[in-house]
Amino acid sequence: MSNKRRLWQIFGPVLCAAVLLLVIFLLPWERTFSQGAIYQAANSQTTTIFKGSLMKQDAYKEGYVPFYGSSELSRLDPLHPSVIAQKYHRDYRPFLLGGPGSQSLAHFLEMQSTHEQLKGKKAVVIVSPQWFTKMGQNPDAFALYYSPLQACNFLLEIKKDTPTNRYAAKRFLQMPEVNSFVRQGMKRVAHGQKLTGFQRFYLENQRRILNNEDKFFSTFQLRDRIKKINDRAKLLPATYSVKALNKVASEQAAINTNSNNFGINNRFYKKRLNKRVLAKLKNSQRHFNYTKSVEYSDFELMLHQFAKQHTNVLFIIPPINEKWSNYTGLSQEMYQKAVSKIKYQLASQGFDNVTDLSKRGGEQYFMEDTIHIGWRGWVAVDQAVKPFMAQADIPRNYNIHNYFYSRKWQNKPYQISLTNENPLKSNSKESLKGK
Repeated sequence: MSNKRRLWQIFGPVLCAAVLLLVIFLLPWERTFSQGAIYQAANSQTTTIFKGSLMKQDAYKEGYVPFYGSSELSRLDPLHPSVIAQKYHRDYRPFLLGGPGSQSLAHFLEMQSTHEQLKGKKAVVIVSPQWFTKMGQNPDAFALYYSPLQACNFLLEIKKDTPTNRYAAKRFLQMPEVNSFVRQGMKRVAHGQKLTGFQRFYLENQRRILNNEDKFFSTFQLRDRIKKINDRAKLLPATYSVKALNKVASEQAAINTNSNNFGINNRFYKKRLNKRVLAKLKNSQRHFNYTKSVEYSDFELMLHQFAKQHTNVLFIIPPINEKWSNYTGLSQEMYQKAVSKIKYQLASQGFDNVTDLSKRGGEQYFMEDTIHIGWRGWVAVDQAVKPFMAQADIPRNYNIHNYFYSRKWQNKPYQISLTNENPLKSNSKESLKGK
């Protein structure tokens, strides 16, 4: 037997399989999902769903509403938005997007494939002022949510050089996870340049492969939380009533926070806050400052995307557990300044659906742990969500300002209200050079 024949017998099948696999992923494929699969995906909070496209596109067509946030969405107590929507047969269903470490930059990238499905629709954003640390998005956390598919979408959908595109590209370049041809494309966009013909060709084929992967694998490793939602729903009153919901919330919270004086969930307290950890955390947050952060500009990316989609958005600003902030020394005055700055950035651009819960951290059973909304807090959230969802879907127009991408805004201490000094008047033409 010749050497060529032997080599072919060894490597031929592997080569054929590789070619076949490449052809499969390059060809356009159609796939539909069952209602059960979509409902499961909407509550799974897996990074696979977060990074993908097709499942979310189908869900939004079916009336699901994206709830953007971070780890607070993971805590499925009986008053969670998904449980309430299921129990009372709401004409919407939350699609939970985010988890521990997801912030504005990751959410902006995630939004790149659903702009058509969310045009003129609704969305809910839980904005945590604790995202607004000096450096903003943690690169390691961003790596968990980074989607090469959405990065390709971002680059290939760019029609012209804009401050938003340049700022976004520069921020993505600060994330080590962004590499290879995507990184080279980001460098060109960051400098106001168009992609080269070869870059566009390569990224188009890469997007085709990634889209097919999404179609094949989007239902793999879904977390099935439907039984948990159904079990939690059984604890709610048969008829919707805020008073009755608060009663259930208080009863559940009393059972689940009886091991400590902070009003913290027993399991969280036992797992995360032993005596040694507690001693170290005493007065450990005295110097925290959320008023100066690159996150304000990352947040502006989300606002720009909503404006581009004409999406009607409800923003919810949560509090901090007041007993916990007193223990750690976190300044409530500083927290309120950060809240004021966030609200100014929203109001000055026409985002007027804002529910500010930031001063309610001292109310009993409002928080589930140190920083996350819980039992009675979710009831308060639903009091904002319910009437918001009852509104007709009307496209919203916003007045977006590039000033919010500037370092000057990132480092501005805070803005109390629109009646105070208005930085937009003197900075409407502010350049982003040097960003």
